[in-house]
Amino acid sequence: MGRKKEKFVPIKRGEVKLYSCGPTVYDFPHIGNLRAYVFVDLLKRVLEYNKLRVKHVMNITDVGHLTSDADTGEDKMEKGARREGKTVWEIAEFYTKDFFDAMDKLNIEKPKTICKATDHIKEMIDMIKQIEKNGFAYKTSDGIYFDTFKLKDYGKLAGLYIEGLKEGARVEPNLEKRNPTDFALWKISPKDQKRQMEWNSPWNIGFPGWHIECSAMSIKYLGEKFDIHTGGVDHVPVHHTNEIAQSQGALKKDVVNYWLHNEHVLVDNKKMSKSLQNFYTLHDIENKNFNPLAFRYLLLTSHYRSKFNFTWESLEAAQKSLNTLREHMILLKSTDNKKTDKKRILEYKKKFLGFINDDLNIPYAVSLTWKLIREESKINNSDKHKIIMDFDKIFGLKLKDVKDVKSKIPKEAEKLINEREEARKKRDWKKADEIRKKLKEMNILIEDTESGVKWRLI
Repeated sequence: MGRKKEKFVPIKRGEVKLYSCGPTVYDFPHIGNLRAYVFVDLLKRVLEYNKLRVKHVMNITDVGHLTSDADTGEDKMEKGARREGKTVWEIAEFYTKDFFDAMDKLNIEKPKTICKATDHIKEMIDMIKQIEKNGFAYKTSDGIYFDTFKLKDYGKLAGLYIEGLKEGARVEPNLEKRNPTDFALWKISPKDQKRQMEWNSPWNIGFPGWHIECSAMSIKYLGEKFDIHTGGVDHVPVHHTNEIAQSQGALKKDVVNYWLHNEHVLVDNKKMSKSLQNFYTLHDIENKNFNPLAFRYLLLTSHYRSKFNFTWESLEAAQKSLNTLREHMILLKSTDNKKTDKKRILEYKKKFLGFINDDLNIPYAVSLTWKLIREESKINNSDKHKIIMDFDKIFGLKLKDVKDVKSKIPKEAEKLINEREEARKKRDWKKADEIRKKLKEMNILIEDTESGVKWRLI
């Protein structure tokens, strides 16, 4: 809200209440959507790393999200059902499962509480009734709308000044709306159309507006005042602005202490669009034989508040970096006789904590990890391994699952290893390096130790 970095102080000491805007489950999430959930996962990991207990709530939007911010157009769930010849309930179930499959593949920890919009219609109706009672709502032929001009500071999150807005400046015209920024709390079902998802209400049969679900469910599970609300930057001007208005309209106070938003993902420096054929999902990444964790690693290299440009070349580089990191984790398991300077360990841990606590400066934390790996003195392999495993509590790259696999190697590889040893004895370092590269292409990693050469499959 303040457009600046502020010290985070939880409402209740030692505890954080966190609400994240979840997916609308009518289609596969694209890589821009997924960035939002990796960001929230990093935020939660950082809070927990700081010994804070996190109560995390996330919604599943399975009704009410229309194709237009003007509260017009088709419900995205109905659109998905028509596209695939299924019921909206089948669509919701299928894409909810797919979403959580993607979460698992990206090693995103599930929220403690996951709440579906369709399971909380009563709570939404009760909140709308309270907003109406407080004088912030009015009825039109197609629904109940929030009167934004009755809220003096409407639009404060987005920096909107609604007095200067003309009809259609932010949304499409609606002749029955009092103001251009007014939005639907409840939509009345058209008389000539039978919806698959609709409910009785004090105003008529219909369905909730998109924004009301997050206000009703966040308050139900986190109370009338909670710490952090997250979402994509695209939520700022409409969805989160309207959430704030609803909460003020119902409770006459602000509910959220801190708002955090991740920036957009671009593809080849262009906005993602199906018409440009640059609209990618995690399935596209896997179909090109990339590990989903390579995409997670790639996201770690960019600050959450910076626009992120995705290219297949950058993903390939991230895959190589992840593989190299895993190789180092195998090599660092081997013992050496080097003594560790304990002060140096503390320096690394202090720098790491400083980076992640500085508005989640994860890219600097990643760079620090590579610096640690390259350090040739003062810290032995075993201690490096322990430190990086601790760092991975934030990164979430599953480094603990990297296994030191030994197996029989082809005779050709065995011959190359012997040739390399001969080259090293003759101090033919050029030939030794060339053989090392050949072995790496065969997925064999060579390590020179005091007790002789060692190899591992990678």
